[in-house]
This record gives sequence, structure tokens and C-alpha cells, in this order.
Amino acid sequence: MITNISLLSVWVTDIDASLAFYTDVMGFEVGDDLQLGPDFRWCTVVHPKQPEIHLHLTTPSKPLPDYLIAAMERAQAEGAMPGIGLNVDDCRATYSDLKAKGVEFLQEPEDRPYGVEALMRDNSGNWMVLVEPRSFTPEDFDGADLG
Repeated sequence: MITNISLLSVWVTDIDASLAFYTDVMGFEVGDDLQLGPDFRWCTVVHPKQPEIHLHLTTPSKPLPDYLIAAMERAQAEGAMPGIGLNVDDCRATYSDLKAKGVEFLQEPEDRPYGVEALMRDNSGNWMVLVEPRSFTPEDFDGADLG
């Protein structure tokens, strides 16, 4: 039986730069950082409040086929890769803090039926959503403009 989620992969363009971004800018901690042979590095970060979930920072590479590596690299270059969603306790304050650190935002904090939401990119162009969640019902979405 599945007991929990333990690992999510985030496709990055440069593992060292992403490791610095996720630890120095986003407040994550290094999980594992191992060189497993000449062509494969296993690098993870964890959030201090949720250390059981590792974000695996990895580049598009073998054993993926060349055509898929090329497609992923094009999507990264266009800033079109999906990333992760992060809950925050104060979306507007987090936005201000990260904006001051140079983080690129695609959407400033906006009120939504489910909370306050901002959309940003990590240093590899992955979309990341920050949500200050609040309780909602399906009726809260009637006529809602979700942008």
C-alpha cells in the first residue's frame, strides 16, 4: 500500500545554480547531493517543515531519448515547464521578499476563491505557484475570474 509521496522531480538547466536558488533564495535545505558515476548526479532539496518530501533537481538527460531531451530543453528555454505549488502563510509578504531577491514573477498576488495566489518562475524557468490557502466551497467559484 502507498503510504505517502516522498520524491518529486524538478527539471532544471543547471543543478548547481538550481541548488543555490532553492536553498539560498527559497529557503530549502540540501537533502542528498551525490555523484553516482561520471554522468549522473543525484541532488535533492527538502523544505525544513516537510523533510520527508525531496525535490529531485535533475537535468533532461539519459536515459531519456534524445528527442525528448531536446523537447524538454526547448520548453525550458521558453520558460514553459510546469513546476510545483507551494503553500505560504502570507502570499503578499512572500512575494515582496522573493521579488527583492530577484525572483521573476508572472503574476502578482491576487485574491482567488481558494486563497491568495502568485505565479513565479524558478531560475530554470519552471512555473511555480505560491498559495496562501483559505477554506472554500464549490459555490465560491460561481462567476469567479481565475485569470
